[in-house]
Amino acid sequence: MESAPIRVPYRKLEKEIEVEMVSLDVESSPSPPPRIQSPLNPNSNGDFRSQTTKHQISFTNLVLSCTVAAGVQFGWALQLSLLTPYIQTLGIGHAFSSFIWLCGPITGLVVQPCVGIWSDKCSSKFGRRRPFILAGSLMISLAVIIIGFSADIGYVLGDTEEHCSKFKGTRMRAAFVFVIGFWMLDLANNTVQGPARALLADLSGPDQHNISNAVFCSWMAVGNILGFSAGASGSWNRWFPFLMSRACCEACGNLKAAFLVAVVS
Repeated sequence: MESAPIRVPYRKLEKEIEVEMVSLDVESSPSPPPRIQSPLNPNSNGDFRSQTTKHQISFTNLVLSCTVAAGVQFGWALQLSLLTPYIQTLGIGHAFSSFIWLCGPITGLVVQPCVGIWSDKCSSKFGRRRPFILAGSLMISLAVIIIGFSADIGYVLGDTEEHCSKFKGTRMRAAFVFVIGFWMLDLANNTVQGPARALLADLSGPDQHNISNAVFCSWMAVGNILGFSAGASGSWNRWFPFLMSRACCEACGNLKAAFLVAVVS
């Protein structure tokens, strides 16, 4: 039996194409069924279902993948609740403090879009988002150590030898180290936050976007509650008295202990 090709117009795509249907001889060797090539994606090989179907993760994995939001917000809340009293102990004026706090909006405006674009193009075997989240987490750990020990570093670099409870002047070296750590912390927080949201969108299926966003926001609220609660406590220096020194008094001890516990946990 000879094959008779029939060309049938297929109008359900954005561009009209024709599908060639060929009758096969039953005695001939079997051949794979014809594929329909999409004009929107020439490399699709007719597999439209694989292009539109997205893997959905379980609710447990969805909740666990959103926990990074709690950690990031916990760090933001600690900054807002503990850094202002600490800045005053270094003798930094209120006007200059406002310029320091500009770091958050500036890095959020610049860093998150850039990191999002770079992570979209990342081809690491560990995934597109995870390398940036890991790098940001390591930067956060380093930044909080620099901030917490900035008074001690300034003391070693030559700030006043007078005890912190008596000296009321400006400790310039400690303030300089603090500003470096503060900007690094904001940079790291934004580096983690952008890819974390993108990772959530990558993992969740089309029907899970609403619930995943709700879970993500819930973890952010948990991080804020824990962060501000930890910052409201003035007992960190009494729980960890060994962290205090000649250059680090109560406000510094509270900040240092809270940040170190945040990194360890």
